[in-house]
Amino acid sequence: MIDGVRQHPTLLFVGCALICAGSVCAQGRGPTNWTTAGYDAQRTSWVRTDSKISSESMAKPGFGLLWKLKLEGPLTPMVVLDPYTGYRGHKSLGYLSGASDDIYGIDTDLGIVEWHNRVSVPAKATCAGAVTSGVARPTNAAIQSAPAGRGGGARSAVARSGVGEPLKGAVNLASIAPPRSAAATAVAPVVPAAAAVARPNAVYGVTRDGMLQTMYVSNGADAEPPLKFVPPGAIVQGLIVVDNVAYAGTTSGCNSAPNGVWALDLISKEVHNWTTNATTPGTAAPAFGPDGTVYWTDGLSLGALAPRTLRPTTPVAMPRQEFTSSPVVFRFNDRILLAATERDGVHLFDSKTLAEVGSAGGNFASRALAAWQDASGTNWILGSTANAVTAWKVMNQNGVPALQADWVSRNIASPVTPAIVNGVVFVATGGDSPAVVYALDALTGKELWGSGKTVTSFVHTGGLSVGAGQVYLSTEDGTMYAFGFPMEH
Repeated sequence: MIDGVRQHPTLLFVGCALICAGSVCAQGRGPTNWTTAGYDAQRTSWVRTDSKISSESMAKPGFGLLWKLKLEGPLTPMVVLDPYTGYRGHKSLGYLSGASDDIYGIDTDLGIVEWHNRVSVPAKATCAGAVTSGVARPTNAAIQSAPAGRGGGARSAVARSGVGEPLKGAVNLASIAPPRSAAATAVAPVVPAAAAVARPNAVYGVTRDGMLQTMYVSNGADAEPPLKFVPPGAIVQGLIVVDNVAYAGTTSGCNSAPNGVWALDLISKEVHNWTTNATTPGTAAPAFGPDGTVYWTDGLSLGALAPRTLRPTTPVAMPRQEFTSSPVVFRFNDRILLAATERDGVHLFDSKTLAEVGSAGGNFASRALAAWQDASGTNWILGSTANAVTAWKVMNQNGVPALQADWVSRNIASPVTPAIVNGVVFVATGGDSPAVVYALDALTGKELWGSGKTVTSFVHTGGLSVGAGQVYLSTEDGTMYAFGFPMEH
């Protein structure tokens, strides 16, 4: 199954030795790496701090293409593991999938293939021309604390190996996990006892036969046998692993797979699903509240589901018009709010009741939202229209949340979901023309940088992700681009 690149037998040992006890590796203030579509369980696309990227550094020369790597496309966005510690020391790794159930591990410092896993899938279970789903690494539902200001380190935790001293066994990962702040503890979900079971340090993907693949991060070898997850031929979106449960949204594929949300308990191996008869599937990427509640849109409704079992917890909210984005979850003062787009604009909902609490008009195609909070504590929502990125502030008007339009970007054709990094918004053009990546000041929308004609293909299934000072774009022709500041040697 492994088409190895730069393989070494010791890698298998290292991969086996690096074990995460439950969700300890992802505990604390939420993810410190890009682990799924939209970065975190809330789908905010907001990387709080970075040691290299800021509005000040982007205003200076130096940021540009670091490397590009040709794989077999189309490609999904990259997820990131930084740092990874193996027998050869520390490195930064990224993971993504491509055509024909190809899953790749990439050395993101050098821009080379670390490993390549082509999963063999029965032909009768696949769709012609279908693409493997995006991959994911484990995270949890805790809402990451906002930084006090711009700056901060991309590699804030001390790099430690999961390999113990000779003859001493594996280390206790609880002892090397970063300490949890009081704020983080306050928003952490109540995790069932099953989540304390040790799990391999793995990256996950769903192949076209509906099976969940579990692979060691170090070399792509199977960490566990494939597990039945979603119907074969379903279009899988938003794969995420939260507290030892894999979740994904599905939309109809070649085998008339239902629209809905699926959950696979990685400990008990039980599968639960919630399906809808809606003919308009929405974007099918579930988002999570800090208590683990699963929020989804199916085009015609917004709903809340219990963790693991996916039992509805509140009556669904009906849109004025069709929902065109998955929900984004964020903290506003002492409340948890949801934001989602309908064709007539952006709408805010209370997470407990799903009652609408605010809205702003606009013309939205099917695009995802992003959310972030500036150093003053103001919440922002970013949305993509047909030809620009629009930013709203979430204001408190007599105790009621309200959306206030703030800035609109330069013309950007069919922009993909923006990514916010330490006060900088990165966005790429979509559609059928070669993509251009732009960097904008998150407070003003002012253009700070553009990639020009560097990218030669377009973006449909791909998109942006970020890790340790680098911005990644995956394109339809199978090329992965990495932008950043040159590494000092």
